[in-house]
Amino acid sequence: MSRSTTHSSERHGTPRTPRAPHTPDPPETSRAPDAQDAQDRDHGPDSDHGPDGSGARQGQDARTAVTVFVALGANLVIALAKAVGGIFAGSPALLSEAAHSIADSLNEVFLLASLKRSRRAPDEQHPFGYGKERYFWALLAAVGIFVMGGCFSFFQGAEALSAGSSEDHSGYLVGLGVLGVALIAEGSSLVRALVQVRQHAREAGRGMATELRRGDDPTLRTVLAEDSTACLGVVFALLGMWLHMVTGQVVYEATASFLIGALLVYVAYRLARESRGRLIGEAIDPVQRQELRRFLEAQPEIDTVTTLLTMRLGNDSTLVAARVDLVPGLDSEEVEEVLVRVKTAMAEFWPHADQIFLDVTDASAQDRANARADRQALEETVAAVEREKGGA
Repeated sequence: MSRSTTHSSERHGTPRTPRAPHTPDPPETSRAPDAQDAQDRDHGPDSDHGPDGSGARQGQDARTAVTVFVALGANLVIALAKAVGGIFAGSPALLSEAAHSIADSLNEVFLLASLKRSRRAPDEQHPFGYGKERYFWALLAAVGIFVMGGCFSFFQGAEALSAGSSEDHSGYLVGLGVLGVALIAEGSSLVRALVQVRQHAREAGRGMATELRRGDDPTLRTVLAEDSTACLGVVFALLGMWLHMVTGQVVYEATASFLIGALLVYVAYRLARESRGRLIGEAIDPVQRQELRRFLEAQPEIDTVTTLLTMRLGNDSTLVAARVDLVPGLDSEEVEEVLVRVKTAMAEFWPHADQIFLDVTDASAQDRANARADRQALEETVAAVEREKGGA
């Protein structure tokens, strides 16, 4: 017997585990207690978030948009100041930083577009919605960082070495002042991004380091990466210009340009790699996959979960496809009732799982062996993740 059924829910948000009537309690999970506390706050009776979690997600998007706007405003002002100061001082390091800020400004426009476009409702051409727009625009931002920031910085460093040093450093004091102001502005934007990352980490019940590696929002991670590299790039430019003034050797400033370029290329590579994984199709967190598998296996009508596949469709949208073997003796009407109940409970326990597909089939001996191997591999992966969290 093979029957494929689907369920599409409009529920969005972070995973939660309310009690559903006539449904077994969900299996114990390794979610940290403070994560559950945060969920209770988000979905409690006094909260202004909707029961489906969409209010929480919209609130996070609004905070992210403010963070992007703050970074965009700071970068536009800083880019203009750096460009004017770089031309006036003839400083390759300062011009490299101007290109860096221009690239960041363009990228933040991309990210603002992603916040709006990813919220569009599904349609005939895109039945699973537009959640992956965020990953696409984050990829474009990474390309912009590489081309406009990294490559231009390398060019400025090479040009400085070939042109030699100028003895007139009268404009360098202005350039150093511009960089000092830029460092304060970039630092302020970085602090705001870090505060928001900390909020996300607290809501997810994990540490800051884990959130930076495994967080769901590519827009916020991109802004944080841009602000971090901007602050470090300004420090490189300050050191390069100061050493050039003190020693009269342009090699220090050229080296600063090369370091800025290398930093931008590295950040672009990391952002592009993360976006590539999400665009191709990436499974959800292994802890949540284990929760889903244990929940399905706990249902009295399900004998074996032979296959469980998941894929992120966006920040608040997940596809879940499972192949299950039911206990013998159920007629077609009972099978339908079981599937409807199980899918409804899954959507209630995990509101972000808004695309659920269940395929009922007869499991062979090999299918059962493969299911045991998959379960063991998943448990080992979750154990490794828990150890990583403990060491963070």
